[in-house]
Amino acid sequence: MKLKTLIVIVISGAALPAFAQTTSTPRVDQRQANQERRIEQGVKSGQLTTKEAARLEKGQARVQKMENKASADGKVTKKERAKIEHAQDQQSRKIAREKHDKQHK
Repeated sequence: MKLKTLIVIVISGAALPAFAQTTSTPRVDQRQANQERRIEQGVKSGQLTTKEAARLEKGQARVQKMENKASADGKVTKKERAKIEHAQDQQSRKIAREKHDKQHK
């Protein structure tokens, strides 16, 4: 009976770092998803041209690459998170600017 308990504890302990790693940036992930949706909606509504959308998608990919690099070691520091959030702020402004300019499909 004790052996089973020990095995369960060891397996649970091993799973915790993996779980923590996948949820280390939920706020960043949610914001990325929201910005992707904004771009898609802009294309559907005609507020964004395909060229504008491609440029914005490239910016989103750059932010995603920053996040992947920051979480590669399993821990995203406050400094790394602040840098990613700053890049997301810039992307958000670019999306808004492009969606509200005078260019249409």
